[in-house]
Amino acid sequence: MQVKNAYYYFKSVLTPDQCQKIIDLGNSKIEHDKKAGRNTEATTFGDNHKGAMEKDGKKVLAQNDQTLEEMKKVLGEGKDIQKERYVRDSEVSWLNDPWLYDLIHPFLRTANGEAGWKYEWDFSESFQFTKYKKGGFYGWHADGNSCNFSKYKRYIPGVSPLAEDGNIPKGYTENHNMVGKVRKLSMTINLNKPGEYDGGNLKFDFGPHAEGTRFQEIEEIRPQGSIIVFPSYVYHQVTPVTRGTRYSMVLWSLGKPFK
Repeated sequence: MQVKNAYYYFKSVLTPDQCQKIIDLGNSKIEHDKKAGRNTEATTFGDNHKGAMEKDGKKVLAQNDQTLEEMKKVLGEGKDIQKERYVRDSEVSWLNDPWLYDLIHPFLRTANGEAGWKYEWDFSESFQFTKYKKGGFYGWHADGNSCNFSKYKRYIPGVSPLAEDGNIPKGYTENHNMVGKVRKLSMTINLNKPGEYDGGNLKFDFGPHAEGTRFQEIEEIRPQGSIIVFPSYVYHQVTPVTRGTRYSMVLWSLGKPFK
């Protein structure tokens, strides 16, 4: 889908106190989940995140910020990149405090209108608080597809299939508010103070035939409390953190498939 504005951002709109409150809340939730025996590692449905690929003692290299074309040159055309390189390394917790939606939703609505998308949406998932330590990253991916084949299906215990790891499979949900919908808008919020980390940039891939620059690192949201919104079908990544710890919060908002 071609759009005039591929993203829309707000610079330093959350206060340092608000950002620190979110960081404290997210870190507290990570520690609480660990004590309860829950996994806090960021996962992928393809099980090509770091922990899943190294669980049998196999040492696997990171994709880092390489493109598929670059990895094919290194590995050769016959190699399965998904089995040779892990795509994600970070910790996450999930937040759904009402005050967070009250604080953040106005920016989402403004961006959706001002960017000219005006996508119809009516539900947001839980916020994902993400902690990237040195070396942490998230390789190239899109947050969701937008057609009818991609809409969430209702997961029914004992009836719906399970993934190989025993969890709810990709494309299914127990949340009735998500059934029949797709991710339409993605949002990322930078929570760090200036200078707390290096690397860890949000980077877009607009495709080989895009007007202007195909790859674009978004320096505009480096200031603390900055927010960026973009269509969920846009390919993007978080480049490897080279120093410090990067804290961010992500939100996905859903609606019926495009018509």
